[in-house]
Amino acid sequence: MPTLRPTVAGLLLTAALLAFGRPEPGLAEATGDPLKLTTGFYVDPASPAAAYVRRHPEDTELASKIAAQASARWVGAWSGDVQAGVTAYMTAADKAGKLPVLVTDNLPGRQCGIGGGAASDAAYRTWIAAVSAGIGTRPAVVVLEPDALARLDCYPTSEWDARIALLKYAVGVLAVKNPNTWTYLDAGNVTSGDAKEMARRLRLADVGKVRGFALNTANYFTTEQSVTRGTEILQALGGGSHFVIDTSRNGNGSDGSSCNPPARKLGTPPARTAAPVDLHLWLRTPGESDGPCGLTPDLPTRTFSPVLAHHLINGT
Repeated sequence: MPTLRPTVAGLLLTAALLAFGRPEPGLAEATGDPLKLTTGFYVDPASPAAAYVRRHPEDTELASKIAAQASARWVGAWSGDVQAGVTAYMTAADKAGKLPVLVTDNLPGRQCGIGGGAASDAAYRTWIAAVSAGIGTRPAVVVLEPDALARLDCYPTSEWDARIALLKYAVGVLAVKNPNTWTYLDAGNVTSGDAKEMARRLRLADVGKVRGFALNTANYFTTEQSVTRGTEILQALGGGSHFVIDTSRNGNGSDGSSCNPPARKLGTPPARTAAPVDLHLWLRTPGESDGPCGLTPDLPTRTFSPVLAHHLINGT
C-alpha cells in the first residue's frame, strides 16, 4: 500500500472517527492478525490468581490449573489512568512476545443500571480513546462491553440509539487506530433473546468493521451451546464475521445461575480454534467472584477467592 503523507493520514483518521469509525480502505482492523505476531496468550503475572499463588506457593493445584493460564484483563471506571495502565500491560505482553486480552466494561450505567461506568457519553468516548491509545499498534484481543447489547431492553427505547452510538464509536476508534487488534462486540449468551434480533443489534453497532462478536462472557454455558448460538447469529448476519467463546468456567455447563453457582467446572484452556470460532478465551479469571451471591454471598465482584477457584477445579 502506498505510504501516505502524515497530513493526509491524519485527515483520514479524523474523518473516520467523526463518522463513528467509518474506516478508510486499508485502515480497517482486519489488516493485521495478532496471532501471527505473537507466540501464545499472555499470562498476566499481576492477576489476582497469580498474586494468591505467590502468597500461597503450597497451592500447586491452583497454580497450575488457574494461575498459569491466560485470562483477560478487565478495564473500567476502577482502572484509574486507563491509558497508562493499558500501556503498561501491553508493553509487558509485547516484551514477552505474547498476546494480551482485554475486556472493556465502562459504558455509562453499565449493565441494567447497576451503577458505575463512565459519568457521561462524552467521558466514555474520551475513556475508550485512551484505551485505544494504550494499545497502539501492538497485537491484542479486545472484547467490548459485556451485555451492552444483550441487555438493551433494561433501558427505555429512547436511550437505545445513544448507547448503540457509544458502541459504534468504540468500534470505530479501535478499527482505525489499532490495526493489529482483533475486536469483538459482546453478544451475550445462549439465553440473550432471538438470534436475529442480536444480529440486528450487532449490525447497528457496526460489527462488520471489526473481527466479530463474543459469547458467554463471564457465564457458564457449554462450548457446544455457544457454537450453536454463534452459528445462528452468523446466519442472521449473512456471514462474514467470526466469534470467540468464554470457556473459563463452562466445563459443567450452566445451572441457570450466572452468579457463583455451585458444581461448575473449569472449561478448556485458551486456544485458537477452527472457523467460525476464532478463539476459546478465559474472559473471567476462574476464582473471581460474580458478586455477593451463590457460593460466596459476601464477596464483591471481581474479588478473587481460592474457595471459588477450588470449586471450579474440582467441579463441586
